[in-house]
Amino acid sequence: MNTQRTMIPPAKPIIGQDERDAVDRVLASGMVAQGPEVAAFEQEFGAALAGGRECVAVNSGTSGQHLGMLALGLSAGDEVIVPSFTFAATANSVAVCGGVPVFVDVDPETFAVDPAAVRAAITERTVGIQPVHLYGHPAPMDQIMAIAREHDLWVFEDAAQAHGATWDGQQVGTFGQAGMFSLYPTKNMTSGEGGMVSCGSGEHARQVRLLRNQGMETQYANEVAGFNNRMTDIHAAIGRVQLGRLPEWTARRQELASFFDAHLDGVVTPVVRERATHVYHQYTVRIEGASAAERDEFASALREEHQVGCGVYYPTPVHRLPTFATELDLPVTDRLVAEVLSLPVHPGVSEEDRDRIVQAVNTVAKAGA
Repeated sequence: MNTQRTMIPPAKPIIGQDERDAVDRVLASGMVAQGPEVAAFEQEFGAALAGGRECVAVNSGTSGQHLGMLALGLSAGDEVIVPSFTFAATANSVAVCGGVPVFVDVDPETFAVDPAAVRAAITERTVGIQPVHLYGHPAPMDQIMAIAREHDLWVFEDAAQAHGATWDGQQVGTFGQAGMFSLYPTKNMTSGEGGMVSCGSGEHARQVRLLRNQGMETQYANEVAGFNNRMTDIHAAIGRVQLGRLPEWTARRQELASFFDAHLDGVVTPVVRERATHVYHQYTVRIEGASAAERDEFASALREEHQVGCGVYYPTPVHRLPTFATELDLPVTDRLVAEVLSLPVHPGVSEEDRDRIVQAVNTVAKAGA
């Protein structure tokens, strides 16, 4: 084991003096709960990342999914089609509304939901589709929207990992009736913790605002049974600073990804469709043909022998988690969870780090060939 090198972390939030100054400004104002910073952040986020749509800030991405789908009318027994190759929150948000997540397979190259699988899963109880723009690569939204229109279904985009990604030049989170962006610390931008719901109509936005704030827009005038899912002005102030830096950070992620594409050997590098703009929340390779144990050995060698951090997103498909535990046959998903490995692609990766990541991956891949 090489103990002289510093571990390259798989993810690294970038928090600087500007974020600290923004927090201090809010603390000095005395207005720390949901207030003018949240309102400004919503407007700026919508203009920059949601095609001018009205956006509603909440306390987490999962809250955004939950409230966004409740506002669309999701209720007990309704089915929503979701990929199983995703983070559990995608399906959990359906389940906590009383709905039934219906799991389908994904494209083996882009990891996005397979439109043919979506079409095959539609029943008389289906009310919506929740495509996931996984790792920052957009789902094929033209096909998803065509299916939704044909069957009169709503579409709620899980854009948690895809700030600024586009399909056919259109920003994700602007195709369906609504979309959700996560602002968790390891995402492409953060507010410390939080989420943003992009809303396709003023009425949907109003319903999300009601649900996030105990069912009221005017104090004590409760209109529906709601939640306390507000974002604070402290978090919004951080998010506003991060939003301004997102373009340079995205460009750096794409620059690193291009270098990896050109120099990595022995692994399958990410595919980017011609119509897509990938923002590389994760740079995810495949150890083709590997078992999960072999992939884990590959990851351990990167960490222990080369001090290159990496992650597996996600080792268990959602349909096999104890919370859902179905016997579905999703062969692509089952193969991917054994093969995928995400390498550091965050803006904190230096030129030296970049070269070391390539050398490490190529060395480990060659040793296992």
